[in-house]
Amino acid sequence: MLLRDLVDVSRQVAATRSRKEKTRLISSLLVSAAADERALVAHYLSGRLRQRRTGLGWRGLQALPSPAPASSLEVREVDAAFEAMSLLAGPGSVGLRAAAVADLFGRATAVEQEWLRAVAVGEVRQGALEAVVTEALAVAADVPLAAVRRAAMLAGGSTYVVDAAFLGADALADVGLTVGRPVLPMLASSAPDVAAAIAKAGSGTVGVDAKLDGIRIQVHRDGDDVVVATRSLDDITQRLPEVVAIARSLPASQVVLDGEALWLTADGRPRPFQETASRTSSSTVPAESVVTPYFFDVLHLDGTDLIDRPAHERWQVLEDLVPAAHRVQRWIGSDVPAASAFTESVLASGHEGVVVKSLDAPYDAGRRGSAWVKVKPVHTLDLVVLAVEHGSGRRRGWLSNIHLGARDPSSPTGFVMLGKTFKGMTDEMLAWQTARFRELEVEDDGWVVTVRPEQVVEIAFDGLQRSTRYPGGLALRFARVVRYRDDKSADEADTIETVRALATP
Repeated sequence: MLLRDLVDVSRQVAATRSRKEKTRLISSLLVSAAADERALVAHYLSGRLRQRRTGLGWRGLQALPSPAPASSLEVREVDAAFEAMSLLAGPGSVGLRAAAVADLFGRATAVEQEWLRAVAVGEVRQGALEAVVTEALAVAADVPLAAVRRAAMLAGGSTYVVDAAFLGADALADVGLTVGRPVLPMLASSAPDVAAAIAKAGSGTVGVDAKLDGIRIQVHRDGDDVVVATRSLDDITQRLPEVVAIARSLPASQVVLDGEALWLTADGRPRPFQETASRTSSSTVPAESVVTPYFFDVLHLDGTDLIDRPAHERWQVLEDLVPAAHRVQRWIGSDVPAASAFTESVLASGHEGVVVKSLDAPYDAGRRGSAWVKVKPVHTLDLVVLAVEHGSGRRRGWLSNIHLGARDPSSPTGFVMLGKTFKGMTDEMLAWQTARFRELEVEDDGWVVTVRPEQVVEIAFDGLQRSTRYPGGLALRFARVVRYRDDKSADEADTIETVRALATP
């Protein structure tokens, strides 16, 4: 398949607001692709490369060769070029990578160059994310959507089950949990308080877990082989030897665990999220910065998949397997005042809230439903920084006031602005964000620095108010920065529909 055909569809998908039309466009291209390139096409239509890292950044792609006069590149050639770049390392790799970029982009037309640069830095804005590609795959292969969703969650995404989908429903059913291959994590919806969360989770008896402010980890052990993956399924095994050691100490040959990793203070309280994130981003492990894992679920044990078992059965397996020192605190009951008291004790311990969980729910990987409901003491949203203003007064010389946006597939830019804030920023944070947003800079008019919409920030706020100033019709009240979320991509930020739902009485 020519790259031109894929780019044309990507541009058409970006130009329509209709989810049905996006699905039709993507499914048609998948049907027309050769059998051995469908999975690659699906990756590209999801807005990402098959390679997780290529060593390419925005600055390295600013100066490109003159575009080719006509289309000739095939998608397989593009993939081969990026694969070769991903393998470059050591002395001379910078020059070799630059030469490879010049060769690949020199063979692309102007439109193709624009798309290649966007996909290389994760900036394809077409409103076709995982869910849309999953639906399109089901249509293209003429298989049940539920079957594709289940296989995708176990394989780590829909693009990894393209070939199975085209073989039919039986092949999708054969896709199972494989120890060593991370699955999409189960996610939680939100509620304003414990009573509302219990009602949303189905009332009756529930489990209430402490919500730890660390990084989400999924641990796979097969004998002495251990894999530690992040929420986004990145392999960070080499960075967490202490977690590997604990996994190997458990009385099991094969196990898959879900949990959080925290860097604690000397008195056992959680350090700020940024400190844990910084520690887990480095392979150097200072003796004083040991990360402690806490597990809250088990998905597999010694040859038996547990994801379809009700939660209370999985929790019993977890309790029998993992010592209390490495289990998340959990309260089980139906009494709302008692659950609220447990929540207060969790908050007093320095954690960020609780997650109310249905006792009967299976592990619904990759989905955000009512079986898990998180409760935090304040409203928070994960938004994307769209621009940042030059500071004044004491903040002169820093980039300070950030412009906040929610995802909006109907917007030409993919985002809609909800307000600004400079509150909650320490001097250390101001210094960090000044450097960060200079890296993402697109334009600086002397007052506002427009940035590429990549950095996710968690914002706390007291409420929402109607606004004619912003296109979304809403503005955040008393917004303040909680933390920057380097563990989330812009595609995982909250949508304007989520914000509107919070505004609905």
